[in-house]
Amino acid sequence: MGHLRLVCLAMLMCVASLSHAVTPEEVLSNPQQEARARALSSQFRCLVCQNESIDESDASLAKDIRTIIRKDIVAGKSDAEITRFLVARYGDFVLLKPPLDRATLLLWGAPALIVLLAALFMWQARRQQRGEPEAPPLDAAEEAALARLMRPE
Repeated sequence: MGHLRLVCLAMLMCVASLSHAVTPEEVLSNPQQEARARALSSQFRCLVCQNESIDESDASLAKDIRTIIRKDIVAGKSDAEITRFLVARYGDFVLLKPPLDRATLLLWGAPALIVLLAALFMWQARRQQRGEPEAPPLDAAEEAALARLMRPE
């Protein structure tokens, strides 16, 4: 019975993750235009939620941006024109995949930098482990000298 509940919960979570926040009144009557609007909406970040696309977000700002996109599509604007307008209005942060330029170089390079630093740290730690050999055992004369030094006076 426990496994059945777990499977049902997993299925419910999958279905919930596929849902979109687009309301029926937002949907365009032309299926090609609606598909284009959905594709564009999935490329922009919700500025309120920040971890979702505007297509998935219930925030009112996300709905406003979806409305702008749909109006511009109906007006005949290209995807590039719509993107330029939204970036000019909200900055590169509105893009889920910001462009690679000087301002975002650290953002794009940080994962590689972290992996490189972790590899260097592990290499250094391994080198230190192997670096110092064990001291050889004491001979009889050294043991006698050590015993003399350790004797209480």
